[in-house]
Amino acid sequence: MKRLDTETRQILIKEAVLDIISTEGMSKLSTKNIALKVGVTEGAIYRHFKSKKAILLSIILDVYENLVVKQEEIAISNLAPSKKLFTFFCKQIQYLIKNKGITILLFSEATHSNDSELKKQLLKTLKAQKQLLIKIVQEGIDKNVWDKNLNLNDFSTLYMGIPVILNIELILQKEKFKSDEFCTKMFYLLLKILKK
Repeated sequence: MKRLDTETRQILIKEAVLDIISTEGMSKLSTKNIALKVGVTEGAIYRHFKSKKAILLSIILDVYENLVVKQEEIAISNLAPSKKLFTFFCKQIQYLIKNKGITILLFSEATHSNDSELKKQLLKTLKAQKQLLIKIVQEGIDKNVWDKNLNLNDFSTLYMGIPVILNIELILQKEKFKSDEFCTKMFYLLLKILKK
């Protein structure tokens, strides 16, 4: 059997973590279960990551690099505010669907653990998303597209709750869930709030 390089093995380990979280819950996340899912020994897990915390931190860093950075590109693009918001939002939904378990990880382990490093990185990620969202909405207000009386912090807080709704829908709908319909439905609800 061909040995995989460290980067590939780390990706497989992180994918296994997210799979365990999304299908079995945080309580089943152990190095033993991760090793079984990846098909390696527990010792092999520790050759690629110093600890379970290191795996979780790496996943949170991935969220920043693979989602927030892409959302920043959207926020500074020349798209119209409505198109920007739709693209920004749907990019996030698609990412969360592709990486099932991310939302549970972000809002469960990182927020309930007493680990300052995990919380710091989570806060950085969420704060960056919130600032980018506010930038898009402010642009729409400045261009007289959306209501100037809108409280941007309240709107962004409401927006940040959508991943929780997504998780509920994914659990309840399973195979019937359609990401495009979810994006469109939630986006139009956001537009109703923004409307003048």
